[in-house]
Amino acid sequence: MTKLSVNINKIATLRNARGGDVPNVVKAALDCEAFGADGITVHPRPDERHIRRKDVYDLRPLLRTEFNIEGYPSPEFVDLVLKVKPHQVTLVPDSPAQLTSNAGWDTKTHQSFLSEVLDGFNEAGIRTSVFVAADAEMVEYAAKAGADRVELYTEPYASAYAKDREAAVAPFVEAAKVARNLGLGLNAGHDLSLLNLNYFYKNIPWLDEVSIGHALISDALYLGLKQTIEEYKNCLR
Repeated sequence: MTKLSVNINKIATLRNARGGDVPNVVKAALDCEAFGADGITVHPRPDERHIRRKDVYDLRPLLRTEFNIEGYPSPEFVDLVLKVKPHQVTLVPDSPAQLTSNAGWDTKTHQSFLSEVLDGFNEAGIRTSVFVAADAEMVEYAAKAGADRVELYTEPYASAYAKDREAAVAPFVEAAKVARNLGLGLNAGHDLSLLNLNYFYKNIPWLDEVSIGHALISDALYLGLKQTIEEYKNCLR
C-alpha cells in the first residue's frame, strides 16, 4: 500500500507569519498521524522561513510514523539529519533562495557528490531518496550513486493532467518501471492533489510513498484536516 506522508511546511509558514506558536507545528503533525497519515515530511531551509531546526528536533521523539527530512545536502543540513536520524532523508537540488523545489537532480553530473553524501547517510542507517525528473537516465544514475529510492518530481504531470492525463502520466510510468527494475524504492511528490493523485496511483500502483503538503493543507482549510487526510488516503486505494 502506498503511504501518505504529509508535508507540514505550510503549517510552519502560517505560524511564522505572526510569530509565537499558533498553529503549533508539533500538534499539527501529531494530529496528521492520528487522522491516518503514514508519515510526516519537513523541508528545513537555511533561512528557516517555515520549518525551523528546532521543529525538527522537537518532532523526532514524538512522531510515531515515518519521519522524512528533505533538503539540499549542505554541511548544515547533513549535520542536522545525522543528529536527528529520521527514517528517510530526501535530497533535493534547491538553492537557498528557491521558493519551492522546481527540478530534479542531474544525477549523472552530480554522481560523485551524491555518492559521498548518500554513503554517509547509508552508514548511519537512514534510508535515502533522491529527487529526480521522470527520466530513465536520471533514475539510473541515482541508483549508481547509492540511493535506496528515487522521488519523482511530479509538477510536470500535474500541469499537463487536465489537458491529457494519459500523456501526462506516460513518462512517469516509464521512469517508475526503470526504478523497479533497478531495485529502487519509489516515491513521488510535488503538486499532487485530490484531482490528480488517484490516476497517478492507478498507473503506478507500486509507489512506496507520496509526499504532499501545499495542496493538502489548502484543502484542509475547506474540508478540515481529518477529512482531507481521509480523502487523500482514499486516492491511494
